[in-house]
Amino acid sequence: MSDQHAHQGFETRAIHAGQEADPLTGAVVPPIYQVSTYKQDGVGGLRGGYEYSRSANPTRTALEQNLAALEGGRRGLAFASGLAAEDCLLRALLVPGDHVVIPNDAYGGTFRLFAKVAERWGVRWSVADTSDAAAVRAALTPETKIIWVETPSNPLLGITDIAAVADAARGAGARLVVDNTFASPYLQQPLALGADIVVHSTTKYVGGHSDVVGGALVVGDDALGDELAFHQNAMGAVAGPFDAWLTLRGIKTLAVRMDRHSANAARVAELLTAHPKVNRVYYPGLPGHPGHETAAKQMRSFGGMVSFRVAGGEQAAVEVCDQARLFTLGESLGGVESLIEHPGRMTHASVAGSALEVPADLVRLSVGIEAVDDLLADLAQALG
Repeated sequence: MSDQHAHQGFETRAIHAGQEADPLTGAVVPPIYQVSTYKQDGVGGLRGGYEYSRSANPTRTALEQNLAALEGGRRGLAFASGLAAEDCLLRALLVPGDHVVIPNDAYGGTFRLFAKVAERWGVRWSVADTSDAAAVRAALTPETKIIWVETPSNPLLGITDIAAVADAARGAGARLVVDNTFASPYLQQPLALGADIVVHSTTKYVGGHSDVVGGALVVGDDALGDELAFHQNAMGAVAGPFDAWLTLRGIKTLAVRMDRHSANAARVAELLTAHPKVNRVYYPGLPGHPGHETAAKQMRSFGGMVSFRVAGGEQAAVEVCDQARLFTLGESLGGVESLIEHPGRMTHASVAGSALEVPADLVRLSVGIEAVDDLLADLAQALG
């Protein structure tokens, strides 16, 4: 993050960091540099450091600088998807024989990356309840190089004390990676709490409009940033210029969107808690949530994701998903529109039969920014 933006408020950074007016035309929005290669001023003479758009592209640079500023980091890197960002991270920092601790309710795609891809080239992993720092310490081995955390987690909204697990990581000589997708940089700042690397699926809240797929890594250490940037270029799964532009466009309204997402989700959680057909509600804003105090300490507010378990089991949960009308049945999350899904059959089907299997009666909501009374009415009719 540049000194120019270091002391500015989040909303100001979201709109201005990495996005100075175009010096040629004065355009206040960075152009889409839809270009593959660049004219060089003599052999090896690069204009602004650009030679080929896999290595760097001005639109992607604007996004990467913006992401670093939002997370309070030194270096941001933008990828073609969240899983592309994760894959780059694993291949840059791990070698065969290394060990990783992952959460016991990790995102299904992350679990699949470890269990079906990384394991094949010699990376070992084990599962721990990362909301319990003692359980994390118990899972550590001399070969542990990464502790992987999602907070809030997907789909059970578990909360991990980032500072406590950062202490465990430092004591073991491991790096702490925090997937900050559910919180977004506006609600949570993992680097300031001791994390080494922040991961995002920018497809979700950062982009915010269900129209672009992307991922990001942000780090607070220049040497680590250089190492990851080398692998980003060597592996090549970079964000294209139009995708980077769309993501930047979404970021400008991130703060105001997250305020509404959080306010709407709190109302939804209240309705579900009082409903006779709901057995349990997972939302860190509820005082009865086991991670409520930690979330209140490390988050600005509690976000837009709510999960709940339906009385009547799996079929009843599927019927709720089918009956919703304003909540669109679909995977992904974090867009302005509300979504509903059945994790066991949809986003988390890849963890079926594993230690990360999710309850069959679970429904996950991504609460959008529509009029909250309309959302409440739709859930009430879907629950019958």
